[in-house]
Amino acid sequence: MAPKSDNAEAIVLNYVNEQNRPLNSQNVADSLQKFNLKKAAIQKALDSLADGGKISFREFGKQKIYIARQDHFDIPNNEELIQMKEENAKLQQQLEEQKKATGLVEGEIKALQTNLTLEQIREREVKLRKEVKEMEDRLVKLRGGVTLVKPEDRKAVEEMFLEKLNQWRKRKRMFRDVWDTITENMPNDPKEFKEELGIEYDEDIGVSLLSFSNMVQRDKKRVRVQ
Repeated sequence: MAPKSDNAEAIVLNYVNEQNRPLNSQNVADSLQKFNLKKAAIQKALDSLADGGKISFREFGKQKIYIARQDHFDIPNNEELIQMKEENAKLQQQLEEQKKATGLVEGEIKALQTNLTLEQIREREVKLRKEVKEMEDRLVKLRGGVTLVKPEDRKAVEEMFLEKLNQWRKRKRMFRDVWDTITENMPNDPKEFKEELGIEYDEDIGVSLLSFSNMVQRDKKRVRVQ
């Protein structure tokens, strides 16, 4: 059920005075939908308030702009403005202090939430003791010369590693042959051509086929010595 006309005018007047800014009928209608007021009723209330001198209006073409009557408001003098500014500054300071206090409380709450309960501490202690025991047993085996890697696993890894080294060596040689053929009669500097193509040698990125090959040889010697 829509409000009566006098109630509608009271609602619209209260809204216009609260906003205290230029408004058109659509602005007011959008904001007062919760009161079940139709745009036609709002337009009628605005015109009635304007005709009665309770609000001001200006016409811009076919559109009317309404605003609260400024002479209906108590305008503070200079002393009152200064007092209001001082009170506002005090309130701002109190707000900042309250924000800091709230931040401290929130920090304490987070700290308490991250703390472990006694039961959680005991469970973690059991888990850590188990991990320490496993590490100690592993260390004893290492000190005793026990091989923790199965021979068949070691052999499989070595064979795969050697296969990769052979592929590396083979592809490196193939690239060199192709590169030498391309650049043999080239008038430009091969280094500049390499940089232009974005080609990188092993040495450019800090790796060396020889170092990996030597690593395999050292490993084989160590195995024979053992």
